Amino acid sequence: MIDKPNLTEAEIQQNYQEFIDFVGNIFTGERKDLLLKMYDGEQLGMSAAMSPASSVEHYHLCHPGGYLQHIMHVIKLSFAQKKVFEVVGCKVDWTDEEMIFAAMHHDLGKLGDVDFGDYYSNQVDDWQKRRGIFYKLNPNLPYMEVPDRAIYLLQKYGVKMTWKEYLGIKLSDGMYSESAAKYLKQMNPDMNLKTELPRVIHLADYTACSTERNIWMNTKEVVNL
Repeated sequence: MIDKPNLTEAEIQQNYQEFIDFVGNIFTGERKDLLLKMYDGEQLGMSAAMSPASSVEHYHLCHPGGYLQHIMHVIKLSFAQKKVFEVVGCKVDWTDEEMIFAAMHHDLGKLGDVDFGDYYSNQVDDWQKRRGIFYKLNPNLPYMEVPDRAIYLLQKYGVKMTWKEYLGIKLSDGMYSESAAKYLKQMNPDMNLKTELPRVIHLADYTACSTERNIWMNTKEVVNL
């Protein structure tokens, strides 16, 4: 995958095709077919290819095509985080497919909804652009937190998930989300998470965001993680 800012139209198309090929190689059966349908150009495909990863340049990957770059970073870093857990003796009770699925879809809600439009649109206010805010959010979308819209979209397209995948997506923002904190701050040991996959996904996402932001701040370029 081409991993740089200011991607050309051809490079964006190449990244999208590589992502589609990745989906086809990782998943099988009905789930693969449904995911490929969801990511088809007439559904979420164009938004997946063109969307930024954030709306503000000093957040992370705020440029067309940044969304897929970020998703692939999180997938890669989830494997790195899995190794960290294994080094200290953590029991790995999830499959690689579950980890990839959760990492791949943790930000799916940022693609909006074909019924209401894209999540992001180009900023037209010059003052906002001078502040580094290059995209604005779609006011027509029914409000949902990004992980909640991700789960909604997956069920909308009939894509089934395991409970571990569900929690991996739902809790991907970690303690930054009040709704996720309710799961992560349980004082009752019987209510503690029954899998560490959500923490793996959150740490991979946090590392990706931090690294992408750090690279932008120091070089104003995106490089391979």
